[in-house]
Amino acid sequence: MYSLVKPLLFRQDPEAIHDRVMGWLAWSSQHPAVLKPISALCALRDRRLQVECLGLKFPNPVGLAAGLDKNGRAVPAWGALGFGFVEIGSVTALAQPGNDKPRLFRLLEDRALINRMGFNNEGAEAVARRLAELRRRVGALPVPLGINLGKSKVRPLEQAPQDYLESLGRLWPHGDYFVINVSSPNTPGLRALQEGERLEELLAAVTGFARAQPQSRPILLKIAPDLSWSQIDEIVGLVERYLLAGIIATNTTTSREGLKSLVNESGGLSGRPLAARALEVLKYLTQELRVRVPVISVGGIFSVEDVLERLQAGASLVQVYTGFIYEGPLLPRRLNQGLLAYLERQGLERVQDLIGKK
Repeated sequence: MYSLVKPLLFRQDPEAIHDRVMGWLAWSSQHPAVLKPISALCALRDRRLQVECLGLKFPNPVGLAAGLDKNGRAVPAWGALGFGFVEIGSVTALAQPGNDKPRLFRLLEDRALINRMGFNNEGAEAVARRLAELRRRVGALPVPLGINLGKSKVRPLEQAPQDYLESLGRLWPHGDYFVINVSSPNTPGLRALQEGERLEELLAAVTGFARAQPQSRPILLKIAPDLSWSQIDEIVGLVERYLLAGIIATNTTTSREGLKSLVNESGGLSGRPLAARALEVLKYLTQELRVRVPVISVGGIFSVEDVLERLQAGASLVQVYTGFIYEGPLLPRRLNQGLLAYLERQGLERVQDLIGKK
């Protein structure tokens, strides 16, 4: 079905069709009678798919990466579509429009996207109100909800810790886990927060905040794929020193190496061209560094073979974004069906048994 609709969708401006689809998903999220048949078609529920990680229970290991639902408008719909967890954002303390349009581009030959959205979102206060209303309306969410946090563009790097703390303070009651995003290439200077002293100051602030809260929440760090191994070593040392719950690897890349498409647009590249580097970083984190915190792998995941490769390389969970755009709404179901078929072939009882084991 999606193969018939996709050519029509891809003839339209990428951001315009994104907004229309998000509008429909947001509307569907307000109507349980609409979500029920969607869930029956798309969601695959089987105890063998469950993963325990970050102190949370995930119905399956396939999550939605941050960036698609920046303002948390369609959280119930993502669960109905079969995702095992949902990450909204990036959310900033201050509402901001993002960068000038056009700012989202398809690279069809490469099965990729370039975006320079610039953290366009309604701001932490508005998102907190929406999530509070959602939880009042539906109670417990069907899947864990992560909230990805970025820095407000107008605030200088020196104020970054206070900016992230402002977002955490407003959103803390509403997320199941939080991600500190210092790796987007689309906010000027943001990636400088991955550097030693700045990152240490930021992590000290957010972990200090977390310890002072009556409710415990996991905090993860999202890193760029373009870091050197020595930079990754330093970051992992800080993650372990400040007892972060995990690492998300990786964000989009600024590299254009090996592209088939003729493109001259700035921004972060996602999709198939990122897959090899994302896997390489994952393996470095889980093998070379023997990292003692969970890693969520994201970047170029399109097939069950991709998911199996990431889990066997040590990822506790995976996330998709660009693959969902190219493969369509049944992608989570196909990935989970493939995982169950693999378990049956190998005589294994659960997906968790695959993690780190080839």
